[in-house]
Amino acid sequence: MAKKQPAAIKPTKTTTSKASSKSAEEKSWYDHPQYFDMVFRDETADEVEFFEDVFERYCKRKVKRLYEPGCGSGRLVAAMAARGYDLVAVDNNAAMLAYLRKRLSRRGLAGELVLDDMTTYVCSPQVDAAMCTFNTFRHLTDGASAERHLRSVAASLRQDGIYILGFHCIPMDADPDCMERWKASHAGTNVSVTLRVIDFQRRKRVETLRVSIKATKPSGQVERIRSEFPLRLYTPSQARALLASVKDVFEIAGIFDFDCDIESERQFDEDLTDAVFILRKK
Repeated sequence: MAKKQPAAIKPTKTTTSKASSKSAEEKSWYDHPQYFDMVFRDETADEVEFFEDVFERYCKRKVKRLYEPGCGSGRLVAAMAARGYDLVAVDNNAAMLAYLRKRLSRRGLAGELVLDDMTTYVCSPQVDAAMCTFNTFRHLTDGASAERHLRSVAASLRQDGIYILGFHCIPMDADPDCMERWKASHAGTNVSVTLRVIDFQRRKRVETLRVSIKATKPSGQVERIRSEFPLRLYTPSQARALLASVKDVFEIAGIFDFDCDIESERQFDEDLTDAVFILRKK
């Protein structure tokens, strides 16, 4: 598929609503966007290609205006803006949005950046499509928040608009003692990241993750960051029940996994773990 050309450059718009800045004592790895971004940037090209494949297959109108709730460092926002889309990006972390604002400015790109809560924010005017991948959705740690978010996204979408929603589902025989490691390098800085599950409560449907970062800068200076945060647990059956609770506004148009292969559609069964749901607004 041919790449779209960048749209005409417009001033980047930033608004603030219902959010407060964090104190230094509360800082987490999300307050260090440069490291957060390095870990995930290798996934960007595949995701962007998948998004455009999804638009072509599932959207009934030309997709122009996009929304990313929980945009983080904005790697997907910048990549889609570079392809000519108009972007609305929402996050509750001011450091992430400041990093994204600079990123867009350096590349001569534009976007509407909003400091707000992804559970309640509604885009105006409405958008053609929205995307939220790699478990951002699981930061909503109770069912009411998850449903509010889905309904807010539905309200943000035009009729027949789609929401690309990706998150891990947990099989019933999942091993709660999980640890993953990544390494990344950029501009002379080397980053090592260790993610470990330190608490797993299936009945409460919450796991707590600890992320430890070691960043070695070109000067040799080492920065270490460690933070902990909860994520909501979903079995495939629980994910099905959640999506059924919003069936008045969304239908499941397709299901894929984190391989981002438009030719490999998945079944909604108990083997579904890395789930990417294509939800269409009714």
